[in-house]
Amino acid sequence: MDPKLSMAVDINRRTFLGYGISGLGMLALNGLINPQLFGAETGATGVSKGVVNPLHFPPKAKRVIFLYQAGGPSHLETWDPKPKLAELDGKPMPESFTKGQQIAQLQGKKLICFGPQHQFQKFGNSGLEFCDLFPEMGSVADDLCIVRSMTTEQINHDPAHAIMNAGMIIAGRPSMGSWVLYGLGSEAVDLPGFIVLISSGKGGQMQPIASRQWSSGFLPSKFQGVKFNAIGDPVLFIKNPPGIDNIVQDASIQAINALDKIEYGAVNDPEVLTRISQYEMAFKMQASVPGLMDMSKEPQHILDMYGAKPGDGSFASNCLLARRLAERGVRFIQLYHRDWDHHGGIKANIAIKAQETDRATAALVKDLKQRDMLKDTLVVWGGEFGRTPMSQGGDGRDHHIKGFSFVLAGGGIKGGTAFGSTDDLGYTAVENPVTVHDFHATMLYLLGIDHKRLTVKYQGQDARLTFVFGDVVKGILA
Repeated sequence: MDPKLSMAVDINRRTFLGYGISGLGMLALNGLINPQLFGAETGATGVSKGVVNPLHFPPKAKRVIFLYQAGGPSHLETWDPKPKLAELDGKPMPESFTKGQQIAQLQGKKLICFGPQHQFQKFGNSGLEFCDLFPEMGSVADDLCIVRSMTTEQINHDPAHAIMNAGMIIAGRPSMGSWVLYGLGSEAVDLPGFIVLISSGKGGQMQPIASRQWSSGFLPSKFQGVKFNAIGDPVLFIKNPPGIDNIVQDASIQAINALDKIEYGAVNDPEVLTRISQYEMAFKMQASVPGLMDMSKEPQHILDMYGAKPGDGSFASNCLLARRLAERGVRFIQLYHRDWDHHGGIKANIAIKAQETDRATAALVKDLKQRDMLKDTLVVWGGEFGRTPMSQGGDGRDHHIKGFSFVLAGGGIKGGTAFGSTDDLGYTAVENPVTVHDFHATMLYLLGIDHKRLTVKYQGQDARLTFVFGDVVKGILA
C-alpha cells in the first residue's frame, strides 16, 4: 500500500475512534440529563432494549418478582394435599416408591410415612385447595396457579440453588435474572435492572446464599444482580464521603470515565464500556436509592396490608420494596427468604414460616393488582426442592427432588388452577412433570422470548439458560 494512503487510513481510523468515543460521552451525558430520551417500552409493541429486539412472541409479562423460599419448603404442609399419606402416617413407606431412588440423609435408613402436619382447605371461587396456614393467600386464590409437579436434579442445597438459578451446576453460568436482563434490557433509568433482597426469620435452619446465584457468569458484568441490604444503607458507599458533594462526585466520575474511554479506544474491551456505564449508574443511584428506600409516604393501610415495618429487613418489608422496584422499571427482582430447611420440628416451624410469608405474599399480589400491574408482572413463590413424605428424626422431613410445588400469579398465568400432580404419597410427579428447564422456558416465553433463541456463543457452543432442554408449560397459561 502507498505509504501516504496508509497514513491517511490510519488518521481516519484515529479520527473515527476519537469522534466515536466522544459520541459515547455525549450519549452518557444526555442519558444523565434526560434519561427518558433513551427509554423504551416493552409490551404489545414487542420492543425491548435488550438483544432480543423485536421480541420473539407477544409478551404477557414485563417483569419478574421471584419470592425464593430458600431451604426447600415442604409441599406436604403447603400446596399439595395428600389424604392417603395421612392414612399411612407412622407405617412403613412402601418400598415400591423408594427402591433405587436418590434420598439425601435418609439413605439406608428405615423409612416411615409422615402424614401432613396441618389441615388443608379450599379457597376462592375456584375451590383451590392448599394448607390452612395460608389464609391470606386464600384470599387471592383465584389469581394463583399451583404447579404441583415440579422436579429438579440436585438433592443438596447449593447445587439445587445453582440449578434453579442458572439451569446448571457448573460454575460461571449466568443466572436467570441476568439472562432476562440481557434479553430485555431494563426500563429503570436510575436503578439496576436486576436487584436481589435477602431476609431471614425464625423456625428453620438458615440457608447460606452465595452471590454466584445472581452472577452474570460469562455475560458482561453489567447484567449481574445487585444485592440491596435490607437493614442500614441499601448499597455500600451510597453516600458521599465527608467533604465530597455531588458536584465534586460528578466531576470525579467524568474524569474516570474520560480515562476509561481512552482505554477503550486503545484495547476495544467491552468490559471498559461496562465500567463506564456502572460508574454512571452508581451516580444515579446516589440520588434515586434514598427515595426508593424512604417508605414514609406509603399509606398506613398499605404498610398494614403487608405487615411491613420499614427498615426491619423482614420478608414483608422486602415484598413492599419489590413492588416499589417494579414500579420503577426494575426487570427482575428476587427475594430470598432463607430458613425453610426443616429436618426437624416441621409442624411448629412451618407455621412460623407461613406466618412470616403468607400476608406479605398475598399483599404483593393485591397491591400489584390494584395498581394494574399484576397483569404484566410474573410473581413466583417457590424454593430449590421439596421435602420427603417420610419422616426424619420423627418430626422432620429430608430433601426431596422428585415432586414439589411452585405458586405463580399474574403475567399471563391462568389463575385459580392447579397443574400437574404427585402420586398419592407426594413422592413422585406423575402427571405433567415440570422440570426447572421447563419453568425457565415458560418464564422466558411469558416475557416474549424463545428460550432456544436467547443464546451466547461460549466455549464454541450456543449457550442458553435452558442448556439443551426445556419446554413451555402451555397448561398454566391464561
